[in-house]
Amino acid sequence: MRFRIRPLDSVFFDLFTEAAQHLVIGSSLLAEMLSDSSDPEDVAARMRAAEHDADETAHSLIRRVNTTFVTPFDREDIYALASALDDVMDSMDEVVDLVLLYKVAELPADLSLQVEVLQRCADLTVAAMPRLRTMKSLDDFWIEINRLENVGDRNHRRSLAALFTGSIPTLEVLKLKDIVESLEEAVDGFERVANIVEQIALKES
Repeated sequence: MRFRIRPLDSVFFDLFTEAAQHLVIGSSLLAEMLSDSSDPEDVAARMRAAEHDADETAHSLIRRVNTTFVTPFDREDIYALASALDDVMDSMDEVVDLVLLYKVAELPADLSLQVEVLQRCADLTVAAMPRLRTMKSLDDFWIEINRLENVGDRNHRRSLAALFTGSIPTLEVLKLKDIVESLEEAVDGFERVANIVEQIALKES
């Protein structure tokens, strides 16, 4: 085990937790957007505000790295994790934006399965971030996220197959395919977060 001086303040861990909390909010708004009773313009406005808040947290992390002499782990890992968390939020924001811009009147019911995967990933991620302080009990996090990403892959394939049965007008297929792909990107984004956490934990052990 290598010796490393660690800062005593909790700012980095608090900011990573804050970044993950934005993802919980984002996944909740995404679920609301895909519900039958949603007001798309209202949900999209709240998602834009949430995405802006997530950007601010990411910028705070970067500023903290650039002004701190001793960081809790390698700077490039902090940059990578901050960026990966922000990318997930961007993907979820893209889904909401596409639903609004494309004026999709009816969304396939099976998309809710993918949103459930995203919500579960968000909950696991926000619970894992405080554990970066000790680097303990994190293996269950990336193992479960990787399992959920596999579930997400299966959902993605089923959703795509359902679009190409010939029962949906071509223009709607094109719109829905973009939404399905953005949902998949969000799930993949959570796996990237988990992989970075695993790399950090292994490097710091």
